[in-house]
Amino acid sequence: MTERDADGKALDLRLIRVMVRAVDTLYSSLEHAIESYGLSMDTFRILEFLYNKGPQTIQKISETFSIPSGSITYVVDKLEKKGFVERLPRPGDRRKINAALTTDGVHFFDEIFPKHVQIISDNLSFATDDEKLQLIEVLKKIGYGIKNRTTDTSKRDTE
Repeated sequence: MTERDADGKALDLRLIRVMVRAVDTLYSSLEHAIESYGLSMDTFRILEFLYNKGPQTIQKISETFSIPSGSITYVVDKLEKKGFVERLPRPGDRRKINAALTTDGVHFFDEIFPKHVQIISDNLSFATDDEKLQLIEVLKKIGYGIKNRTTDTSKRDTE
């Protein structure tokens, strides 16, 4: 291994440590704010999903967040008891049920979502807009690179 390779690997390790710490710190800040609304991160994510995408089947919610269907059912039950979500028959397929925000759920989310966005903006205010755009591009490049390499490796393994 050359000195350059060793330096590159040390830099990679440093980068991953910095990224993990930054994401952990940001996530912790968001989680604290979300808990102050009386929600868990899972319930917030589901409310946000329904708020932005409209009614969804329990299965779709489960798949989107990689949460087991039994757990999703429990979370939806809790949101239903709070009056934020209701179950509605799915048009054209009575076997499936959609979860949808109630009027109270929409009003509640209308109230907390701007606060959530402001917390995100405050947390990211330490970087300039140009730095944020650069970071977006670099993270996408890394993510797509990993995804493509993983896909290529999977294809080779099955051949």
